[in-house]
Amino acid sequence: MTNEKYTQGMEIRRAVLGDAHVDRAEANKNDFDADFQQFITETAWGTVWARPGLERKTRHLLTIAMLAVLGREAELAMHIRASRHTGVTPEELKELFLQVAIYAGVPAANAAVAIAKKILAEE
Repeated sequence: MTNEKYTQGMEIRRAVLGDAHVDRAEANKNDFDADFQQFITETAWGTVWARPGLERKTRHLLTIAMLAVLGREAELAMHIRASRHTGVTPEELKELFLQVAIYAGVPAANAAVAIAKKILAEE
């Protein structure tokens, strides 16, 4: 099912995460998660990420910070990899993780820094 929110969501999702990631996710989609994939594409990407109130880079920095705080390491790694698509720099990630350390705790920031360090070394 294609609708305006889904179409817009896919455009934003591709712009932020990159075509390769979205193509892999779409290729791996099956009957079990198809509804969930449509939901996140429409709601997260086509509604929230599409709002005009924050620039995409700012929205991405916030997303990375929240994933670090919550310890969602797989999603965090995905968004750190995708940060090159939104103009988030390694220097900004360093500053962001210092903020995470102060407001959410050193263990959360330490784990996030380790993930970022590994990803940045690969690129």
